[in-house]
Amino acid sequence: MFDLIKQQKHMKIGIIKEGKTPPDERVPLSPAQCKEITEKFPDVELVVQKSNIRRFKDMEYMDIGLTLVDSVDDCDVLMGVKEVPAENLIPNKKYFYFSHTTKKQPYNRDLLKTMLDKNITMVDYEGLTNERGTRLIGFGKYAGIVGCYNSFYTYGKQTGSFDLKRAYQCEDRAEMEAELSKIKLPKNYKVVTTGGGRVASGIIEILNKIGIKKVSVNEFLENDFNEPVFTQLLVDDYYKKSDGGEYSRKDIYNNPQDFERDFMQFAKVADMYVSGHFWDKNAPYIFTREDAKHPHFKIKTVGDVSCDIDTAVASTLRPSTIIDPIYGYNPQTENEVAFNDSDAITVMAVDNLPCELPKDASEDFGREFIDKVLPHLINDKEGVIERATICKDGDLTYHHEFLRDYVNGEVIA
Repeated sequence: MFDLIKQQKHMKIGIIKEGKTPPDERVPLSPAQCKEITEKFPDVELVVQKSNIRRFKDMEYMDIGLTLVDSVDDCDVLMGVKEVPAENLIPNKKYFYFSHTTKKQPYNRDLLKTMLDKNITMVDYEGLTNERGTRLIGFGKYAGIVGCYNSFYTYGKQTGSFDLKRAYQCEDRAEMEAELSKIKLPKNYKVVTTGGGRVASGIIEILNKIGIKKVSVNEFLENDFNEPVFTQLLVDDYYKKSDGGEYSRKDIYNNPQDFERDFMQFAKVADMYVSGHFWDKNAPYIFTREDAKHPHFKIKTVGDVSCDIDTAVASTLRPSTIIDPIYGYNPQTENEVAFNDSDAITVMAVDNLPCELPKDASEDFGREFIDKVLPHLINDKEGVIERATICKDGDLTYHHEFLRDYVNGEVIA
């Protein structure tokens, strides 16, 4: 199926200009990583489409010897980050980007139809997995890093106890982390976080950088401390079997409908909640609006990095924005209020967090692409690229036949 890529001796890759609005400053490969590819893989040629949007400037690519071009029409492979506007798609090309179509998102159905009409080969980063189904590449860790930082920015604003510089105004992660020394928390301040994947790893990195001590679930629930602490919850910590029976973590993933939430025990002792979990639509909510009304519900700051709107985390009424990242949720009225309202749970729910540190997030993403994806692009003997290819030759691929009703307009996600 992918003999063209396997057999060709020369491959020309174009880094495209991001066209989505609002503009995204990230890139799939940094200038240094482009140079690394051309040095390690002499049969790969890289060009960069001119752009005044990227955080890495055109001159930085030129300085390491890359060619800047107005058109990428002659490239074999085109790489971006976000969805390419339908009118910008070049027929008969092979694209890599996040298409946001595999969950049958209604707002991108026309994009997928256009890719089919234009005979485009679409490889979605989200579908790049190993033989066990584990994703190979993504921006999740930086969602966790920025989301955790923003959660403490939120606490500082909510309480007036300190003021952190916004992450997007920092040149890079190093400058952002220099701000962490400003954070002042009370003794026995308790942070609870959910998740064990990429997003959660970024959250934990920042909690460790701040110097907050990690404690076990039981210690978190039962003890008071003379310092701020956090605990990390996995699914079997905050869900329980509805019938009270025995279960494994795998059972929750396979049959989430058989479980009920058990997060309230943590909500009664935690001051801040930072979410980093993946939530299945068939699973119970983490906490509900009724839970938040409970007189012993203690959480006052929510950093909803996972950002499932009006579902798993009841206080997340809407996504917030990089420019205006926080709002208040009044649990009694169930309405949005001022973020510093005395009765409010203050919520941070920015849904494009990695965009706040575009250089670092891009470098992390590019590193994974070079190490885990590029070898398969050159020789896809393990089917990594094939599995991630949504459409080819004007039709859906075998692995994405489940999108047929979506393309035909027979379902609404």
